[in-house]
Amino acid sequence: MYEIERKFLVDHSKWNPKDIGKKMKQGYLSVVPERTVRIRITDEEAYLTIKGKSVGIKRTEFEYKIPIKEAEELMKMCLDYPIEKTRYFEKRDDVVWEIDIFEGKNKGLILAEVELKNETQYINLPPWIEKEVSEDYRYFNSWLSQNPFSKWE
Repeated sequence: MYEIERKFLVDHSKWNPKDIGKKMKQGYLSVVPERTVRIRITDEEAYLTIKGKSVGIKRTEFEYKIPIKEAEELMKMCLDYPIEKTRYFEKRDDVVWEIDIFEGKNKGLILAEVELKNETQYINLPPWIEKEVSEDYRYFNSWLSQNPFSKWE
């Protein structure tokens, strides 16, 4: 019901994928400050996700698996640019890092996220972490769908 997540920029010269990753495409039906509503499609599954307003690194999150055909129809209703990325998973210590290599209009951006059990949980940062951007709205996928990384100055 709650997502507690920290987000970081990745130094691409210090990190290399250990597997083939999972391709993802996601679009947003709503991106108002109080909530985002997202559709995500991978090769084998699709999800509808509703997230509440962030308070620090915590926010309400509801996620539901939906049929891929329905997700494809909902994707046609999405705003702006879809997010295209390949996600890699890397277990380190007692957490799983999700590293996203963005494609399309956000090509060049690599972000790592880690979900925590609580807001004060200690994590050992891997050497490929460059900078924390957890509370920088520009790195939220909902923002990137409207303001692609390729258009930043």
